[in-house]
Amino acid sequence: MTLIKSISGIRGTVGGAPGDNLTPVDIVKFAAAYGRWLCNSVPVGHDIRPVVVLGRDARTSGPMVAALIESTLIGCGIDVVDLGLASTPTVEMAVTGKKANGGVVVTASHNPAQWNALKLLNGHGEFLNDTEGKKILALAEREDFSFVGVEELGKIVSRESYDAAHIDAVMALPLVDAGTVRKRRFKVVVDAVNSVGGIVIPALLRRLGAEVVELNCTPNGCFAHNPEPLAENMVGISAEVVRTGADLGVVVDPDVDRLAFVCEDGKIFDEEYTLVAVADYVLSRLPGPGNTVSNLSSSRALRDVTRARGGQYAAAAVGEVNVVAKMKETGAVIGGEGNGGVIYPELHYGRDALVGVALFLSALARSRKSCSQLRAGLPVYKMSKNKIELTPGINVDCLLETVKKAYIKEQVTDIDGIKIDWADGWVHLRKSNTEPIIRIYSEASTI
Repeated sequence: MTLIKSISGIRGTVGGAPGDNLTPVDIVKFAAAYGRWLCNSVPVGHDIRPVVVLGRDARTSGPMVAALIESTLIGCGIDVVDLGLASTPTVEMAVTGKKANGGVVVTASHNPAQWNALKLLNGHGEFLNDTEGKKILALAEREDFSFVGVEELGKIVSRESYDAAHIDAVMALPLVDAGTVRKRRFKVVVDAVNSVGGIVIPALLRRLGAEVVELNCTPNGCFAHNPEPLAENMVGISAEVVRTGADLGVVVDPDVDRLAFVCEDGKIFDEEYTLVAVADYVLSRLPGPGNTVSNLSSSRALRDVTRARGGQYAAAAVGEVNVVAKMKETGAVIGGEGNGGVIYPELHYGRDALVGVALFLSALARSRKSCSQLRAGLPVYKMSKNKIELTPGINVDCLLETVKKAYIKEQVTDIDGIKIDWADGWVHLRKSNTEPIIRIYSEASTI
């Protein structure tokens, strides 16, 4: 499997021949390039050193990868705050909470267990933008980095969890109606695919007064099923929700930035509707209209609920950094991606399953409805998500340009692949940033 490089970092299968997978050499090279970029922005010396927050999901390769990154950053003259096992949004929040200059998350998100990756953050706890990412890729490619003398080596500032601080911040949000949620005494099944979500999601739910049934919540990195929170991977939790008589099920991916729900009858709420349901609740609680943002591959349902409440909707290119940029540009009160990623700026600009769970339960509790009844009240669309494995030698850009020309008379958006819009539906074709595939998403009001 080829090593995949993008502005957010690098990812690949761990081990194998250099240049083909994510090897220790790749890890050190890329961490050193990030360190060089960071040190160019922050004075390095005996008294002032950059600080980086480091966290990882529970993949079995995580300790090895994190240790290499930690040692490399120390060699670059950078201090490290090591959170150990931590979700991506927890690391993002810790960057600002610890007043650090950047962060590294060791996770391959929804990819299978043999994959791992480095996700890079700036001093705001947000993913690097295109310009910053390309600079680091160039530094790594040229091996344009250096290490400090022994007198200037960085150090481990602390080894501590930031989970409690993250949960406290979520609980303190005005729209998290903990009192009403506690009165409902929800029974919730959690499937955290044996990663870090098995630590933080049950802890948050118990703070909200829920009875928790843990399924795959041991953070040992042995994924019990494909870790992507899609319907075909949620058969086990659907059965467990029905068997235990639970009010709902909560599913997160290995680094807890994607969130999906299961209704009390075992039916999938649909990860596309995670953001829609949460956004509708947030918009309903505002004193006036609010704007929202999602990416081009996300359901039109968010647009519909936003307009119904008097707000304006905008679409961004796929990728958290692009959605965040559009949210800041439009002053959006909530946004995210249809893959179950909820971004709530009142907490921080990052996809965060913890805030998604808390806001969803607040919406559910205040509605006095069941999970399936809440879902039934949202706009109805049907989506098809497909992908094609890339064959070596295929010119994807040429292929997409051919599609664009074929549908030139329709409404075509080309800021990220090709999206063709019709009155009753759309199709979006794009090359994935994280896997060697072309994604083909389509949606319509009927099948």
